[in-house]
Amino acid sequence: MSENKNWTSADAPSLEGTRAIVTGANTGLGFETTKELAAKGAEVIMACRNSQKANTAKAKILEEFPNARLRVMKIDLASLESVRKFASQFNLEFSSLDLLINNAGVMMPPYTVTKDGFELQFEANYLGHFLLTGLLMRKLEAAPSARVISLSSIAHDWGDIYFDDLNFKSKYDKRKAYGQSKLACLMFAYELDRRLREKKSPIKSLAAHPGISDTELARYLPWIIQFLSPIIVPFLAQSAKNGAQPTLRAALDLSLSGGTYVGPDGNDEYKGKPVVVDSHKKSKDEATADRLWALSEQLVGVSYLD
Repeated sequence: MSENKNWTSADAPSLEGTRAIVTGANTGLGFETTKELAAKGAEVIMACRNSQKANTAKAKILEEFPNARLRVMKIDLASLESVRKFASQFNLEFSSLDLLINNAGVMMPPYTVTKDGFELQFEANYLGHFLLTGLLMRKLEAAPSARVISLSSIAHDWGDIYFDDLNFKSKYDKRKAYGQSKLACLMFAYELDRRLREKKSPIKSLAAHPGISDTELARYLPWIIQFLSPIIVPFLAQSAKNGAQPTLRAALDLSLSGGTYVGPDGNDEYKGKPVVVDSHKKSKDEATADRLWALSEQLVGVSYLD
C-alpha cells in the first residue's frame, strides 16, 4: 500500500474510549499533541514536571474543548524516583494504556548533572523515558493495540553513543550530548519494536521528529539566535502545531507499522507535511542498540520484555 503523503490528524479515527500519556504536555509539541488527542476523544494524562503550568495548559485546552478529558500528573523525567512514583500511581489507578507519547525533553542546557548522577539531557530525554516505558509495559499490554512513540530529532546524527563517557564528565559538548540523547531515543524506538515483534506483542513502537519547530526548547540557544529568531523562524521552522503532526501521525495512522520513523517532508526535513522518513545508519546499528538497552536496564534497575 502506497503511503498517504497528505495525511493530517483529521484523517485519524475517533479516540473515544482510549487513554494516552503525553510527557511534557504543558507546552510546545506536547501541548499541541495533547490538544489534538483530547479533541478526538482520548483521555489524556498530562505528565508534566511543573503542575502549575500543566494546570494552566489544561484550562486553555478546556476553553477550546470543554468536553476534553484531561488529568494532570506530576513527573520529572530527570529523576528516576519521580518516574517510579508516577508509574506506581498510574498503574494503581488505571487498567490500560493505549498511547504513550515520550515527548518531554531539554535541548543544549549548561552542563548539569542530575541527582541520579547523569548528564541532564541523557536522563531527561532518554533514560527517564526508557524507565517509564518499562514500568508501564503491563498497562500497554492490556490495551488492544497500544503504541509507544519516542521523540527524536534531526540532531540524532550530531553525536554517537559515548559508552566511555555517557555523562560527558571529561569534557562537556552540549551539542554532542543533545545528539547522543536523541540518537538514544531513536535507537530505543527501533530496538523496542524488534523486541516487541520477537514476543509477538500487539504493541507497536514508532518514532517521530518535529523538524525545526518554534518551541521553548530553544531557550538555551545562543542569545544572537534567539534575538534573530523572529526573522529566521518563518523561513526555517514551523509552528509547534505543525511540528506535532509527525508525532500525531506516528500515534494515529493505523497503516504505519512498528519501527516507522515520521518527520516533515520539506528540505532537510526542517518543516512540512508528516511523512515516513529515513534515519542515519548509526541509529540502525543493532549491536549498539542491544548494548545500550542492556546498559539502560542496568542504570535504571528495571528489566522488561524478557
